[in-house]
Amino acid sequence: MNKPRAAVIGSGFGGLALAVRLQSAGFDTTIFESRDKPGGRAYVWKEEGFTFDAGPTVITDPDCLNELFALSGRKLSDYVELISVDPFYRLCWEDGTHFDYVNDQAELDRQIAARNPADVAGYQRFLKYSESLFQEGYVKLGHVPFLDFKSMLSAAPQLMKLEAWRSVYSKVSTFVQDEHLRQALSFHTLLVGGSPFATSSIYALIHALERRGGVWFPRGGTSVLIAGLVKLFEDLGGTLRLDSPVREIRTADGRTKGVVTDAGGFEAFDAVASNADVVHTYDKLLSGDARGRAAAKAVKRKRFSPSLFVLHFGLKTPQPQLRHHTICFGSRFRELIGEIYGKNALAKDFSLYLHSPCATDPGMAPPGGSTHYVLSPVPHTGTADIDWSVEGPRYAETILKYLEERYIPNLSRDMVVSRIFTPADFSSELNAHLGSAFSLEPILTQSAFFRTHNRDDQIPNLYFVGAGTHPGAGIPGVVGSAKATAGLMIDDFMPVPA
Repeated sequence: MNKPRAAVIGSGFGGLALAVRLQSAGFDTTIFESRDKPGGRAYVWKEEGFTFDAGPTVITDPDCLNELFALSGRKLSDYVELISVDPFYRLCWEDGTHFDYVNDQAELDRQIAARNPADVAGYQRFLKYSESLFQEGYVKLGHVPFLDFKSMLSAAPQLMKLEAWRSVYSKVSTFVQDEHLRQALSFHTLLVGGSPFATSSIYALIHALERRGGVWFPRGGTSVLIAGLVKLFEDLGGTLRLDSPVREIRTADGRTKGVVTDAGGFEAFDAVASNADVVHTYDKLLSGDARGRAAAKAVKRKRFSPSLFVLHFGLKTPQPQLRHHTICFGSRFRELIGEIYGKNALAKDFSLYLHSPCATDPGMAPPGGSTHYVLSPVPHTGTADIDWSVEGPRYAETILKYLEERYIPNLSRDMVVSRIFTPADFSSELNAHLGSAFSLEPILTQSAFFRTHNRDDQIPNLYFVGAGTHPGAGIPGVVGSAKATAGLMIDDFMPVPA
């Protein structure tokens, strides 16, 4: 019996995780990647001895990664070394206070009590609530493909009992009174593209996910984890083709027949799975099919997550005062986020995520130096009409000045290299609709069944994986989507004999 042939478009975490699962199950799998390196958003470049990770740098739930290697009797630790990050995050405010989010209950209680003694008991209640969400929303549903409304209805009662219709910030506020603590327990939604004031409280499960599994960093950077997954895939016999952008998913008789690339023309496959942007897939790759045109029109009507302004920089000096992950809250929280999600302008202030990997892995920079990136959530191009070729350099200077005044003394003096990545780059480099950094916004009416389905409703051998599908963005999310999609493909092409 010939192996079913599967094409996976895109080598981001979702595409790689899907390809590993398919190859482990007996498919003959080929990944097509348009760029010169694998990883999608998790791209990497090196300059003057500095290693710059362009994408996700918060690794949670290592078990979802371990599972990919265990499918073929291998171990993640034989390919990649994960280093524990402590504290998980340092949260800083402009009043000069900070909070170290650690995985030590006594230390958390001490810091919470210093802000508001009554919130110690409130935090314990929140943690139990987060655990309940983790069991219902992640363990039970995180890798389930919601292909019909009936499947959504079966999950609804328990999620409604947990008040999934409320926002994360609203629900957190029922547990703790201190405003800084409310921000500390709700900012996680921003890391997956959601506003704390609009995203379903289901996403409060991220707190329990981190407390259970920890926060990790691959020695050598996120790109080393990507390289480990690529090696696993190729060890299993899979094929990765770089510099091979897919231009068309060809269809006939209601099914996909294969893909067309610049490099090799048409190649036939039994199934096609896209880890590319959902709108790009339907609107561009399936533009010759009526289904593609109709689906693109429907998806474009949905709400998309904001974009990001990312500034990478390397310094000739170490920065021992910084932790690996620093959340720099600005003077405004609710008002700023409201502008990011709905105002046709770039806000004058910002809240930032500062990544300083040398705090955990000094090898990310040349001896005596330090590698960093800072990102600021900004409106996507459909919300705000901003000329980033003009505003990008100005915005970078404003952010660097802010960091130098508050976090990194002598930053401008010690700068060696720098580079920016704007919403325009998300559009041009990653084919991201509206320059969105996280695809569909994770509101309740765009979750589970209401996200792009893992298998297309009309083309039965077309599949989707990644941030635009259930369960959403973030490494655990896209790896979970790969599990859901792989299960469908295995059932469709390799049914268990009766």
